[in-house]
Amino acid sequence: MNRAELADFLRRGRARLEPSDVGLTAGARRRTPGLRREEVASLAGMSVDYYTRLEQSRGPRPSRQMLTALARALRLTEDERDHLFHLVGEEPPRREGASLHVRPGLLLVLDRLYDSPAQVVTDWGTVLAQNALAKALVGDTSARPARERNLTRRFFLDPTARALFPPEDLPAHARDHVANLRAVTAARPDDPEPAALVTELRARSEEFARLWQNHEVSLRRPATKRFLHPVVGLLELDCEVLLSHEAHHHLIIHTARPGTESHDRLRLLRVVGLQDMTPQGAVG
Repeated sequence: MNRAELADFLRRGRARLEPSDVGLTAGARRRTPGLRREEVASLAGMSVDYYTRLEQSRGPRPSRQMLTALARALRLTEDERDHLFHLVGEEPPRREGASLHVRPGLLLVLDRLYDSPAQVVTDWGTVLAQNALAKALVGDTSARPARERNLTRRFFLDPTARALFPPEDLPAHARDHVANLRAVTAARPDDPEPAALVTELRARSEEFARLWQNHEVSLRRPATKRFLHPVVGLLELDCEVLLSHEAHHHLIIHTARPGTESHDRLRLLRVVGLQDMTPQGAVG
């Protein structure tokens, strides 16, 4: 691990970003250009002390999960992300299949959607990034281990993941999850991660195994979804799915039609934010 080079790379990456580049307001006058250390630490989901030690060439060796979080926080390109991994002595993530690296331009779009819940998800259901309103609507995935950020896995193995949907909507959500995963595994039969998820779910969920036998196929499409939020109540939201074919990513955006009760409740959720929320994990 090259601590000096890592520290310099992190400092320069932080200095080139403005708060608006990552969806933050500038606030009080800044003495130096770029983001503050505490802002990068918050974006990466780590303590300020931990990040400070990395910039001072005295931090511990970051995990692969932490390196991925730093790459997103600093809006690194894939080449820059790979360089970050090399500085720590780690092999960069492979680029076949659905990449776990979100392009800076897509993150910029995500940050600009401040009044609509939005998140970036792989085509097989792993949440990679969320804006603040998405975290308020469906829960924050950033602290979860990588395998527990998959929407399909959580829907079938974690009962709390279903609490944000009306009970009568659950069968349709179950079919959609299975049909989408079926389509992805057929399109990329050599990608081990979706295949491993299918194997796990067929073994652990009778519901998934039964639906898998139906051989239904359907990719994620625009739709209307209903959410039962523990604070603001029922929201009926239009779901738009924008595709990034190169990386197999989906940008999922939820909006409420103006003049509806759901529109008012979504505005309230933006004010309430993450306050007074019961523990939950992301769904979509």
